[in-house]
Amino acid sequence: MGRISRGWKLAKIAFGVVRTDSALLTLSVLGGLAALFVALAFLIPATVLYDREQTAVAVVLLVVGAYLATFLGVYFGVALAAAAAKVLDGQDATVADGLSAARTRLGPIAGWALFALTVNLVIAFIRERAGVAGDVLAGIAGVAWGLVTFLVIPVIALEGLGPWAAVKRSGSLFRKRWGEQITGNFAIGAIFLLAGLVPAFVLGAIGWVSENEAVAIPLFAIAVVLAVAAIILARTVGSVFAVALYRFAATGAATGPFSEEDLRGSVSARPAALGQGI
Repeated sequence: MGRISRGWKLAKIAFGVVRTDSALLTLSVLGGLAALFVALAFLIPATVLYDREQTAVAVVLLVVGAYLATFLGVYFGVALAAAAAKVLDGQDATVADGLSAARTRLGPIAGWALFALTVNLVIAFIRERAGVAGDVLAGIAGVAWGLVTFLVIPVIALEGLGPWAAVKRSGSLFRKRWGEQITGNFAIGAIFLLAGLVPAFVLGAIGWVSENEAVAIPLFAIAVVLAVAAIILARTVGSVFAVALYRFAATGAATGPFSEEDLRGSVSARPAALGQGI
């Protein structure tokens, strides 16, 4: 089975899990709204202050806002992973279940939010300041970082490890199950993301060129709804798959409707080693 067909199969399985319990989508929606609200609450005054040449205060507000938005994203991500674990076990999950699990991981969540934000800012800085070479280096670093940390949220949710320990655990689980030279197609949620964003873009473009408000406004509204729905669904499906892959890497056993063959085939060897020394 090719990588595309395997990815599509895994995406359909994960979507089937999401459909069985509305709490999973609800947690995704709440997490997205919370992070967006906090980000805007700091971004808007920071922009005003920057326009008034109060740069230092604006930068502080941006950094604090970015951290709080990241914290909320991780917090609800952990809640979602905990709820997904229950659903994969055949149990009913509630929003309260997920949030309760996340509350017991506040220390690791806070630490991982700071760690992840710092690394992402460093990668962005390299991409911005080092020209073409920086783009290449940042791209490689981003892929490596994404692979090594793919299981961090499930590790925090289900094991309660701190940020660095969670990164080491995530990397070691991959090496234990698949060896040092690994790669994977983990963009399971990207299938749903594209399915929503492509038609959203098309509708938005039609509305833009129509030059008719009676046509453009409804099309823009539909495009926004499609894009938001795609983002939420992609996040939820991706979280379900991450929990299933974490359990397979840790125990060697499949969980929920996923088979061992499906999960084993989602990661494969590649020419160069990745994650050594982690």
